[in-house]
Amino acid sequence: MPLETDTPQKTAALNKVLVITPDSLGVQMAGPAIRAFEMAKALSAVADVRLVSTLQSELQHPDFPVFFASSDELRAHADWSDVIVFQGHVLASFPWLSDERYILVADIYDPMHLEVLEQVKALPEADRLHVSLQTAEVLNAQIERSDYMLCASEKQRDFWLGQLAALCRINPYTYDQDASLRSLLGVAPFGIEDTAPVQVRHGIKGTVPGISESDTVIIWGGGIYNWFDPITLIHAVHALSKTHPDLRLFFLGVKHPNPNVPEMEVSLRTRELAESLGLLDRVVFFNDGWVPYDERANYLLDADLGVSTHFDHLETAFSFRTRILDYLWASLPIVSTDGDTFASIIRDNDLGRVVPPEDIEALRGALEELLYDDERRAVVRENVQRYAQRLRWSTVLEPLIAFCLNPRRAPDIVAGVVSPRQRERKDLATRIAGLEASSSWRVTRPIRWASNRLSRLGRG
Repeated sequence: MPLETDTPQKTAALNKVLVITPDSLGVQMAGPAIRAFEMAKALSAVADVRLVSTLQSELQHPDFPVFFASSDELRAHADWSDVIVFQGHVLASFPWLSDERYILVADIYDPMHLEVLEQVKALPEADRLHVSLQTAEVLNAQIERSDYMLCASEKQRDFWLGQLAALCRINPYTYDQDASLRSLLGVAPFGIEDTAPVQVRHGIKGTVPGISESDTVIIWGGGIYNWFDPITLIHAVHALSKTHPDLRLFFLGVKHPNPNVPEMEVSLRTRELAESLGLLDRVVFFNDGWVPYDERANYLLDADLGVSTHFDHLETAFSFRTRILDYLWASLPIVSTDGDTFASIIRDNDLGRVVPPEDIEALRGALEELLYDDERRAVVRENVQRYAQRLRWSTVLEPLIAFCLNPRRAPDIVAGVVSPRQRERKDLATRIAGLEASSSWRVTRPIRWASNRLSRLGRG
């Protein structure tokens, strides 16, 4: 959609909220784009909203305009807004957004500096370290500048509070405004749609060659990334299929809709294992594309159980498995590995079974119980339906909606509080600007060195 500077407003009194995602907006969307889209939908009920992708957009919505924006076009959107909600690398890519005239909300639901440890594991050591340090710096910069932040869970919030403290955002100004710090860092989990899913056609049963309408289907509801453990799942399904020949495992998405996200090593290994065990296209099936967002109900409602298995590591500890939200939306019993935020939710609310990491027999037993014990399965489905009501998008986004209805600058930013770390960065930037103003050829190398250093700090 082209830039429209005179977008119709609902009323003159509504605040103008700009939601920016660096992800692709369209019929096929991954987690960041979905979250930005749902934020725009929820906010459009109370504010004048624009949704912008800095990567690409083919999306339209009747309640708010959706745009792709280059840097210059993004400036026009930013100048229009009263509040800017952003995620990912947006602030690092467009550092002018740090200007004091903008009220910024950072959506830090994804601790990407932990995630990237696996994403770039195959890179040479020096490159991997560079990417890791720069990703951490991207987050540090937005935490230092944002007037309000959102994360995905209370466990994650404890993690982020530590980072806020280290970056001096917990200080007398923010503490005196609100000793709970909720006015600076709120919790807004990934949510589920307010309306129940409706199936208009079969996405799996009787549609995928090799899967009949009477088969029992486990769904893996998203991409296959290196921090997941589909290998243990394949072995457990292999063992269970020997006594239950109707069993099928369907991987919903392999190729990520964002062209910048490559297929990961574990995805290749998973397919190779399924083939070596004689399961490929017989018991285990891969959807090589990515299911359109508006069509995922057709697949979820063909499944009998949702699964999420992962390793025991740092990324797991603070993740919020967004695919599990779709399982809740579709009232599916859930089998998940222990260790992440959802493990305690599943266990405490009896939404399925939680198993130890890399335990084939425990996983096999959990799958068998929830797939083939009809009485147990009925109890769990009822629990899932009840619990899902808490996670409607309109409910989980209440902290963001409240802030956008009454936006405010963070008191420490208004007061001009600058940490020693920020002061060093500003001094370095000033020195670089001075060197670049000099006409002497002798400063060429120092400029290059200092500029590279600043780039490594996330301000390049």
